[in-house]
Amino acid sequence: QVQLVESGGGSAQVGGSLRLSCASSLSTRMYCMAWFRQGSGKKREGVARINPDGVSTVYADSVKGRFTISRDNDKNTLYLDMNNLKREDTGMYYCAAVDLGGQCGPFASQFFHEWGQGTQVTVSS
Repeated sequence: QVQLVESGGGSAQVGGSLRLSCASSLSTRMYCMAWFRQGSGKKREGVARINPDGVSTVYADSVKGRFTISRDNDKNTLYLDMNNLKREDTGMYYCAAVDLGGQCGPFASQFFHEWGQGTQVTVSS
């Protein structure tokens, strides 16, 4: 079973940037991977998803143009570059993965089987 460990969270000011990383204990080359987040009192929501070869990406409307998801399959690492941060980006960010044999399925939390423990992002003015 693959283990996912997020890092890079912390505090940032409005308009600032952070880079999240997610390291996998095993090869996730064939895994569909994504970032989800959950704010206080809110439901977990999908932020960005990337297909196994890194070519196809999907973003939540709220982060389009500001966040970039990428992956390095040689390093078994997933990234999320977050720019022009807003207060509403505050929350716990989770890395998630699912092995669908080289494809991605629906972009919803119930379709991802492997989860990291999360890393907190706090944006303040």
